[in-house]
Amino acid sequence: MEKEIPASYMSQVQRYPLLSAEEEASLSKKIQSGNKNAVHMLVNSNLRLVVSIAHKFMATKLPIMDLIQEGNMGLMVAAEKYHFSYNTRFSTYAYPWIAQYMLRYANSHGTCITVPHRKDDLIRKVQAAQGVLFQQSGHEPSLKEVALFLGVSEEKIKECMQYAYTFASLDMETGDSDNSVSLADLIPDTACTPEQHLLREEEKCGVRELMRTLSRNEQKVLWYRFNFEGEMRGKTLREISSIIGVSPEAVRQTEIRAMRHMRLAATKARAM
Repeated sequence: MEKEIPASYMSQVQRYPLLSAEEEASLSKKIQSGNKNAVHMLVNSNLRLVVSIAHKFMATKLPIMDLIQEGNMGLMVAAEKYHFSYNTRFSTYAYPWIAQYMLRYANSHGTCITVPHRKDDLIRKVQAAQGVLFQQSGHEPSLKEVALFLGVSEEKIKECMQYAYTFASLDMETGDSDNSVSLADLIPDTACTPEQHLLREEEKCGVRELMRTLSRNEQKVLWYRFNFEGEMRGKTLREISSIIGVSPEAVRQTEIRAMRHMRLAATKARAM
């Protein structure tokens, strides 16, 4: 994964001078009056802050430029919301906004299953609440207790927990060291039982026998139409018509006729 910030980006960021508290307050006043240039000036002068916060995510496997891009979005939101009357430097106000956007990106892209960020936040709150309530009561808290603790409805908690998941490697060993098996060995193969496989093969042989009772053109049409070649999908009437050299309507009529012949042949075979 990309961990180095391009020198061209750093040189661009460093072109913008750092602002004093008075300059930030002045820009904030202009922003409140709708001055978009003031927003750009405040954002550009704090791009270095985003870079420094992104370095705190170096332990993740995410590309650092993607994190910076997300952090810049948080920085722009902070610039729009910042007010000179807060009596705090803009960097202090913007820090949680930038970190929030980076964390949201890391949580949604650093997991095996992508969960909407609002639901992911609620899952984390629910799990934290469960831990607190368990320590207080000594038993697993109910949905009602968690809902009351967080001040949300039970339905919302129930819906949220449908998104919660854990994952483990299929190669993970289970059991004791002498008789351990992998998780993959414990998962039954439900695709097809031996009996079903045998019946399916017999059906295929029966269909091939019936196919031999058809004319060459009828065999071709059914071969392509029902995907006997095992491709991603069966061919359309138009595709078959271009292969055989007849009209799509002729292919359709041939298919109908071939199916009728096969049904008659199957009926005769069962009667014998």
